[in-house]
Amino acid sequence: MELFFASSASDLGTFALGLVLAGVVGGLVAGMLGVGGGIVIVPVLYHVLGLVGIDEGVRMHTAVGTSLATIIPTSISSMRAHNKKGAVDRELLKRWAVPMILGVAIASVIGANLRGQWLAVIFASVALPVALHMALWGDTKRIADHLPAGTGGLLLPFGIGGLSTLMGIGGGTLGVPTMTLCGVPIHRAVGTASAFGAIIAIPGTIGAILGGWGMTNLPPYSVGFVNLLGFILIAPASFLMAPVGANLAHSIEKQRLRAVFALFIAITAGRMLWDALS
Repeated sequence: MELFFASSASDLGTFALGLVLAGVVGGLVAGMLGVGGGIVIVPVLYHVLGLVGIDEGVRMHTAVGTSLATIIPTSISSMRAHNKKGAVDRELLKRWAVPMILGVAIASVIGANLRGQWLAVIFASVALPVALHMALWGDTKRIADHLPAGTGGLLLPFGIGGLSTLMGIGGGTLGVPTMTLCGVPIHRAVGTASAFGAIIAIPGTIGAILGGWGMTNLPPYSVGFVNLLGFILIAPASFLMAPVGANLAHSIEKQRLRAVFALFIAITAGRMLWDALS
């Protein structure tokens, strides 16, 4: 079987290196900042798949689905590391799990029927404000002293689950700023958000597989919209680096790292938005 159609050895080397680096950085970011490695993995996958000639119609779907699959082991690794430090709010997870999964289920159906360019627009449109928030405010800004209860308390996890599924991210990217804006201490927010990954990524991955099942223009070694080669190259690196990032999160000042990471997201998401709209 030809790998990624007629790609040259150089293209395949670029592809493999890009995926491994995405896994390393994604794991560190997931553990350290709690924003979810998917926000790194998706744009890298999107651009690398473009370099090796993957059909534009399934490029973003494949990046999203593969990213969700890689988040499963990473989130479990990161959650275990944070849980050992007592930073996971189990009561909040119990309240948020069901509406979050419902959001994932609905978004999986919607995402499978959206054109790839609209998935790219959604990703960039959410990632750019997240990068701006990270660069300007980090975890210092507050709009409330506690998380909302009642209907608002259900809509928040529903929205986090749905948008995260459409973007191929683990929930921390949206969950951490949401919680810190509502008065949750940063280490508590990061630790709890690390558990969102498994809640979102497991049903999200199943949805990506079913959504792309039977399509003929997918990359080789794909199961639906999940590319197994991408998973094999990204997941181990990300899994191993997530606890390293979690440990670093409790020992270093992160403002400069936030600024650099925000710049990276702004550049990659901006390029994705340009490609989608041009």
